[in-house]
Amino acid sequence: MIGTIFNTSTILIGSTVGSLFRKSINEKQQKVLFDAMGLAATGIGINSVVGNMPDSKYPVLFIASLAIGSLIGNAFDFDAKFQKLTDKSGDSSLGQGLSTAILLFCIGTLSILGPIQSALNGDNTYLFTNGTLDLITSMVLASTYGIGIAIAAVVLFLWQGAIYLGASFLGGFISPDFMTELSVIGGFLIAASGINILGIKQFKTMNMLPALLVPAAFFLIKSFLP
Repeated sequence: MIGTIFNTSTILIGSTVGSLFRKSINEKQQKVLFDAMGLAATGIGINSVVGNMPDSKYPVLFIASLAIGSLIGNAFDFDAKFQKLTDKSGDSSLGQGLSTAILLFCIGTLSILGPIQSALNGDNTYLFTNGTLDLITSMVLASTYGIGIAIAAVVLFLWQGAIYLGASFLGGFISPDFMTELSVIGGFLIAASGINILGIKQFKTMNMLPALLVPAAFFLIKSFLP
């Protein structure tokens, strides 16, 4: 768990440092940071989709996943519950920033394979690399949205911790094909967060998160078929 603890710590440190800079940033500069984060998130998302879609062996799976996942999320209305929770902080934009942070920190190859490598081989290279990237990202996010971004560190710890503890099962379950499909769907969700920040269209990204469970269910069922 050393790698996960390191990754969690870098987000906490980055969020703290970034929030201190926020106090000296005026409204115009904050708008520039919002635009920069929106473009960055959109670009990262598009890169994940474009980079992985050519390798997809199930080209319709991401469409079904987004549709089914969104219907499930909408039924439970995770977005409304999440926004209500973050609005208690007094910062109406925190929910948007936090949902983006969670997607950026948790939905990626390094964040998923890292704890598996750590559990099975004692190799924390992926997590150390991911932690370094998250340090910079959390600083920029916190300078825009405030110290509340640090909450994403708790989500990351639980996410990677669960993968680490279940690595004996997940190690054989997570195939390159599964990672490809997950990366495509994750890319769409990250791009949607970027579009939200830019104000082009407002997607309820928290309601779309169950889409990530659909490929997991698909490959699990597929493993039991002859």
